[in-house]
Amino acid sequence: MLESRERASLDTEQVTALAELTERVRELNEAVVHTEVGLDEVAAVRDEVAALTARLAAARRDHPPLVGVGADGTVRHLAGPVGGVLNPIAPPVEIAVLPDGTARAEFTLNVLYEGPPGFVHGGISAMILDQLLGVAATANGTPGMTATLDMRYRRPTPHGVPLVAEGRATRTEGRKTFADARIIGPDGRTTVEATAMFVMPQDR
Repeated sequence: MLESRERASLDTEQVTALAELTERVRELNEAVVHTEVGLDEVAAVRDEVAALTARLAAARRDHPPLVGVGADGTVRHLAGPVGGVLNPIAPPVEIAVLPDGTARAEFTLNVLYEGPPGFVHGGISAMILDQLLGVAATANGTPGMTATLDMRYRRPTPHGVPLVAEGRATRTEGRKTFADARIIGPDGRTTVEATAMFVMPQDR
């Protein structure tokens, strides 16, 4: 496993600048899906994007950067696939831990995360809940790696509307931590439920 010390650490100014760039790329991604401009304009934009990509690639890191490791052992992944502020394809999910240990996020998913027309892809829901469950396990003081993730899709999860996800650790057994989570639609009904088991790695 790649040690965090082998990865670059960015300061606040760098993170802010790159996060702003990431947001513009997210907007570009959505614009590509929705555009109805002519083919000549599509080709012109394609070439401009290629040129911009070359400019950014002129100086390249070997690995994605980190901000650091928290006191609880959690590594903040700037380019993580859920909520990573430097990842243009990451769902915009910012997870907070409440005083009672519940991990909670409020977010809206756009058409980039669509599966069935009008609804979120089930794999996106699973990815978000896996991340949320991991945060809940860490908040419990028992961080670990996902060992099992069981999903129950109660009803389709709509995109383009406010959603809430929440989860918390339910019990621990030695190195194992069990946690439950769900996504709630704007009508207050649960759309997806998940149960996971996390295993704390043994010291080598």
